[in-house]
Amino acid sequence: MTHDTSLLFAYSREQALADGVLIDVTEQARHAGFRYPVAVTAALWADLNTIPDTKSWQDSQGRLWDVLTMGIQAIAQSKNGGTELLYPLIMHVGRKTYYTVKLVCGPGDDAEPVITLMCVDED
Repeated sequence: MTHDTSLLFAYSREQALADGVLIDVTEQARHAGFRYPVAVTAALWADLNTIPDTKSWQDSQGRLWDVLTMGIQAIAQSKNGGTELLYPLIMHVGRKTYYTVKLVCGPGDDAEPVITLMCVDED
């Protein structure tokens, strides 16, 4: 019995960035203390840009900064050493006040370490 292990489809990180599925925030992330390239998913990006009228003094760059700096703090406090980390922060999106971000560290297109920040229900 033989198994066909041909790759049917591959979607690279580079393609995801070009398509807008991921948004590169590496420059801002380096200022926050990240050492690896960082991208956020389009869904998290949309939430960062969904600022309630009652929070009109906020802006998307400040909200991104909060997500990044809280991510660095979560990494620093992490004890399990895994590749996935959930961390909470206060960010108003719709009726929600508390927001959970998923941080995943994995291999990039050339097996280099990269970080992706996403909504808790994303893969």
